[in-house]
Amino acid sequence: MSPTSALRPRRDAGLPERFARSVRARDAGAQLSTADFADWLRRRREAHRFRVDRIPFADLDGWSFRHGTGDLAHRSGRFFTVEGLSVSTPTGPTPHWQQPIINQPEVGILGILVREFDGVLHCLMQAKMEPGNANLLQLSPTVQATRSNYTKVHRGADVKYIDYFVQPGRARVLADVLQSEHGSWFFRKSNRNMIVETDEDVPLDEDFCWLTLGQIGELLRRDNLVNMDARTVLACAPTRYEEAGALRSDIQVRSWITAERSGHEVRIERIPLANVADWVRGDTAIEHVKGRYFRVVAVSVEADNREVRGWSQPLFEPCGLGVTAFLTRRFDDVPHLLVHAKLEGGFLDTIELAPTVQCTPGNHANGDRPPFLDAVLSADTSRIRYEAVHSEEGGRFLNAESRYLFVETEPADDPDVPPAGYAWVTPGQLASLVQHGHYVNVQARTLLAALNTGAVTL
Repeated sequence: MSPTSALRPRRDAGLPERFARSVRARDAGAQLSTADFADWLRRRREAHRFRVDRIPFADLDGWSFRHGTGDLAHRSGRFFTVEGLSVSTPTGPTPHWQQPIINQPEVGILGILVREFDGVLHCLMQAKMEPGNANLLQLSPTVQATRSNYTKVHRGADVKYIDYFVQPGRARVLADVLQSEHGSWFFRKSNRNMIVETDEDVPLDEDFCWLTLGQIGELLRRDNLVNMDARTVLACAPTRYEEAGALRSDIQVRSWITAERSGHEVRIERIPLANVADWVRGDTAIEHVKGRYFRVVAVSVEADNREVRGWSQPLFEPCGLGVTAFLTRRFDDVPHLLVHAKLEGGFLDTIELAPTVQCTPGNHANGDRPPFLDAVLSADTSRIRYEAVHSEEGGRFLNAESRYLFVETEPADDPDVPPAGYAWVTPGQLASLVQHGHYVNVQARTLLAALNTGAVTL
């Protein structure tokens, strides 16, 4: 064997075009037309029994508040715990706060299996019930499982199609990266975001369907249909953006991020839930004394198509509809996004790139308005390039919804020099960063998924 015979190309040069071809297939796939998808999802909803009821904490099965700390935990010691977090950051807009937070150290798998039909890549997607979704059933990845799920800590049924993601050589890896979840509600939580390809004939479960990327892009224009876990995986797709240049070179963008991370003094400390200041525990909720931010509640769940058909658990419920938006602008005809180097208490590495605006407006009723919030809320419809309401992670959050937007700037709102903590980057630069873990937060990844699938063009 010659010394070079084991070498392979460092990247698959044809892969971005294969994904682009799938994005262009918008009206129909090998199994379903886009127009028929709503009927398919309705039939899947009618085929199963789903029920979610709010319950007092005392009625949780297997969950209890630990003596001494007050942490809310499962008797198995697995799944997750609700603990307290104390954050101090003299360089941030809020110098100190405490809050409940979810501690779930295990790394889950969020994975989409793809296969070519008639030369076009299709994604195997699942109609999955999550107890926190307002409409319960949404489109999810092929696999959406914590380690507790796929190692069967819950003693339930096998996770369908998991072998394609955990058995070496079973499928070809197209994307594989650790990404954060919500830094405001999770403590250093990561999931493995994967896209893998098979040439096998895949037995099709009745709750799954094959869709092109373009079809998913069409569905991303509809409210509460494509779930958060699917969106974060789609953001990691190996797409290519044809861009003549950018305001900053790639190394300048990475240097700016590094400077932002280095410039924040942050002290983060896990504390007992019972010691969290300004939060009060009642029989049915843990709430902030001012009724803001979110509350911790408990639910009982029935779902006859899940690995476990009945259970109870805590959920975090936000106090209001969020607003998550990128301001966009063209420089020499190249679209750019105004990103925010946002500090969140649960991040592994201090800050990640967030959309221009990411907040719940009701939490800012006393005049502490985040930059650019009013510009987004007052934007004329002619400048809104994309708008949809999407649910956040329905397995841990109840009725957590945000209004996602791309908004073209106008001169009055358009800073030539962005304020500290903000920078203009291109979609291609954001797509490059998302191939690496913990650079782009989950909200920005939702909006990047809309770009990757053609739900919006800038």
